[in-house]
Amino acid sequence: MGVFNLNDPRWGRDDGDQNGRGEDDPRSPQRPPRGQGPNQGPPDLDELWRDFNRKLGGLLGNRRPNGQGGSNGGGNGGGGGRPGFNPNPKAAGFGAGLIIGIAVLIWLGTGFFIVQEGQQAVITQFGRYHSTVGAGFNWRLPYPVQRHETVFVTQLRSVDVGRDNIVPATGLRESSMLTEDENIVDIKFVVQYRLSDARAFLFESRDPDLAVLKAAETAVREVVGKMKMDAVLAEERDQIAPRVRTLMQTILDRYNVGIDVVAVNLQQGGVRPPEQVQAAFDDVLRAGQERERAKNEAEAYANDVVPRARGTASRLKEEAEGYKARISAQAQGDAQRFKSVLAEYQKAPQVTRDRLYTETMQQIYGNVTKVLVDTQNGGSNLLYLPLDRLMQAAGSGSSAPGAPITTTPPSSSAPTTSPIERTDPARSRERESR
Repeated sequence: MGVFNLNDPRWGRDDGDQNGRGEDDPRSPQRPPRGQGPNQGPPDLDELWRDFNRKLGGLLGNRRPNGQGGSNGGGNGGGGGRPGFNPNPKAAGFGAGLIIGIAVLIWLGTGFFIVQEGQQAVITQFGRYHSTVGAGFNWRLPYPVQRHETVFVTQLRSVDVGRDNIVPATGLRESSMLTEDENIVDIKFVVQYRLSDARAFLFESRDPDLAVLKAAETAVREVVGKMKMDAVLAEERDQIAPRVRTLMQTILDRYNVGIDVVAVNLQQGGVRPPEQVQAAFDDVLRAGQERERAKNEAEAYANDVVPRARGTASRLKEEAEGYKARISAQAQGDAQRFKSVLAEYQKAPQVTRDRLYTETMQQIYGNVTKVLVDTQNGGSNLLYLPLDRLMQAAGSGSSAPGAPITTTPPSSSAPTTSPIERTDPARSRERESR
């Protein structure tokens, strides 16, 4: 058993390495690699390290003579030792440049990134905003020169406003709002929003979601503070959400946080009075509903009655117009007839009076059932019946049983003249001369 010095270059080698010949000496007998022969363990770490050094040296231009290595072995082992390192400058420069180039390419390759649909990427250069890119395959300068942060711009986000948490300072819920008439109502709603500017969303506000919540609370308190309690609970309840949305958008635009308010939705039962007076307000709401129902019924009745009344009024108006036209025409005809009679009367007053008298008496006596006998003329009482009329009445089957029968008594020598015929001779001559 021999004693080996740690500085001996043969330390760790097999006993077969004689005369200072190394493992890579072509004159040394071929042996199976460590770990491949029979009864051999895993490869030696020193051998792996030497193999790596040989490959690296070959890449950097290490030239070794075909013979033995340098004189590192000294007198121990007769020149055996590690081979000398004689780099080739040209090959070493090429190898170093190749390694650096590959490293640079790998470094530049880390700058490629993909932005998904519905996203935007904000690129910063040394922490300062540089640009914003959309969906697709993009490239930036690698870290640490530039970095990118991806945000969803089409995603619909939401925040609840009006929680049931009790505020210690007031003892009221967070959802409690004060109306114009100094009443308290609880309002709960949901705000839906999306990003409109990724740069403003990342750099203009420290916490954009909190900014949305505070803007919503500010807007709803201002809107409710300008309304009375009855309007909030019933009359103008549907106007709360659009007013809050408009005011919220104005506030967020002033803050420049890059957010668009999409909708403000009141929750189910989101507007209600405090629990202590809930029952009383329910009665008020029911009374209001009854009032609306009665109002609707009255409007329906009015819609049914008013058209019919208008139709009746229109019909009566048309009848009145017809009656007016008929009476006016009749009056005009009577006036015209009176004018014509007046003209005739002015020509012959007595004749006209007698004729009018006779026509009037004919109209009067034509509707009576009595027989009139003229006894003042002093004639015979012999009556002449109108046989022709009696025969006509019998032939017609007594069609007019109520028709009067008039007879005229004949005179003793000549027929009695009528009052019209008994006129003044001078007046007759006057008519003839005309």
